[in-house]
Amino acid sequence: MTAAAPTLDVVAIGNAIVDVLARSDDAFLAEHALTKGGMQLIDAETAESLYADMGAGKEISGGSAANTLAGLAALGKKCGFIGQVNDDQLGAVFAHDVRALGIRYDTPAMRGDVPTARCLILVTPDAQRTMNTFLGASQFLPEAALDLDLIRSASILYLEGYLWDPEQPRAAMRAAIDAARGAGRKVAFTLSDNFVIDRHRSDFLDLIDQGLIDILFSNEGEIQSLAGVHDFDAAVAAIAPKVPVLVSTRSEKGAIAVVEGLRYEAHAAPVAEVIDTTGAGDLFAAGFLAGHLEGLEVDKCLKLGAAAAAEVISHWGARPEEDLKAIRAKTLG
Repeated sequence: MTAAAPTLDVVAIGNAIVDVLARSDDAFLAEHALTKGGMQLIDAETAESLYADMGAGKEISGGSAANTLAGLAALGKKCGFIGQVNDDQLGAVFAHDVRALGIRYDTPAMRGDVPTARCLILVTPDAQRTMNTFLGASQFLPEAALDLDLIRSASILYLEGYLWDPEQPRAAMRAAIDAARGAGRKVAFTLSDNFVIDRHRSDFLDLIDQGLIDILFSNEGEIQSLAGVHDFDAAVAAIAPKVPVLVSTRSEKGAIAVVEGLRYEAHAAPVAEVIDTTGAGDLFAAGFLAGHLEGLEVDKCLKLGAAAAAEVISHWGARPEEDLKAIRAKTLG
């Protein structure tokens, strides 16, 4: 039996998080024993304490996969999101923000005393962001909350590595992979962070070895961590033959993609001033996937990813503010 033609471009499963961004300096990070440029999970008590000590902040709905969908929607793609919030104020804010972008979001909000997730992001003058994430309700996404028909309706299922850490969402994502593969859809996976890889390397390698991942997104450090080597090219050589499409970003050094054994490279897009690197990888993935969905040549997919990433690091927050369609036209002609 032939699967029905997809009606959506991408459905993503990820953390439903509200970001709180504030300016900081190295002294503040040292005072709170925070690793500059990293991401750590924190409990509710730490979240309250750190939030109280932070300077004036800006609240923006975020989450890695949701940020990628925001970029895809801005590029004209039809998207859906699956992620858990609480039936509280921040949960309502998140749901409104996602739906306002034209993204389908129907996951029922949970009730109880576990609040909606938030990420406290400290941005230093060199534009490095140090993220402190309280996962809250997002880590309790149950398999029962999945809309399997929604997953089957999309050309690509996009999974956020951060959400592999908690047990319930991990089981949900395995079920989502089965549904997508059963419908003949592609599965894209972003590794998210070294700490996630350190905890779940064997799981990720097993997914790859089973041929369940069609498009793998990483940055330079993540692909090296996954491969267990300290050399970027060696890491790419180890992982690329196992996935149809491997994409790895390298900050100011640009990005590479290996597609069916052929390697492509792109320079980083120019930016007048780097303000905040939050969401750079998420928007790169959005640009690349948009091009991939359109059947563009790989080098153009990379250029579009670089252009989308450049837009988001030129201002605060992980969601695009400029017209990405106009940026696409300027980038690709």
